[in-house]
Amino acid sequence: MKIEKILVFIVTYNSSYRLKKILNKLTKLKKRIPFDILISDDCSTDDTKSYFPDKKNIFLNINRKNLGYGGNVKNCLKFAINRKYKYAVMIHGDNQYDAKYIFNLFKKISNTNYDAVTGSRMINPKNALNGKMPFYKFIGNFVLTKFFNLVFKTNFTDAHTGLWMYNLNNLNYNFFKDIDENFNFDNQLRIKLVKNKKQIDEIPIKTYYRNEKSSFHFIYALKFLLEVSKNIIK
Repeated sequence: MKIEKILVFIVTYNSSYRLKKILNKLTKLKKRIPFDILISDDCSTDDTKSYFPDKKNIFLNINRKNLGYGGNVKNCLKFAINRKYKYAVMIHGDNQYDAKYIFNLFKKISNTNYDAVTGSRMINPKNALNGKMPFYKFIGNFVLTKFFNLVFKTNFTDAHTGLWMYNLNNLNYNFFKDIDENFNFDNQLRIKLVKNKKQIDEIPIKTYYRNEKSSFHFIYALKFLLEVSKNIIK
């Protein structure tokens, strides 16, 4: 397998000690596949900075003001594109999505040349429940993903994942530029990829849940429905 230039970027906001756990996993993974690391902190108010590694081969970025989830992701993608990485992988600073899947993401995208590959918790639904996904979120994921598939005539199993690998040979920064800078970035990106006839594949993953906020997920679900519904009449 030919190894291309890969950037793994970690988007953090009040992640604190979990960052250290992610970096430990990445250190082990680099024995299997080489990549560079960017940590981009979105103006955290906790002690996240104290967990930043003192290593020259890891890029560090601290946003002077909070850019929002989507804004932080776009910042990282701009960094990757400007430095001519072929692939970029997003890892959340809360450690919900396991870094060990980076190798599987790369294997899939390098073999298919798809525009993006995502990790799906719902290919094997038991994985989601065993990872302590709240049942209301499990049902919501299933229903909203089915709604997305109905509207766009797709067959995704998990339209709400936060684990993405991007093929930057096929996607330039202008593709990302006008997408939401808040928490619905991933959904708007998926919609734009589908509408532009770009290809997205999925790999099965497990995730681990901790403190879930139902009010946040209600707002996310409502916004998701509105964004997808706009495309019914087009």
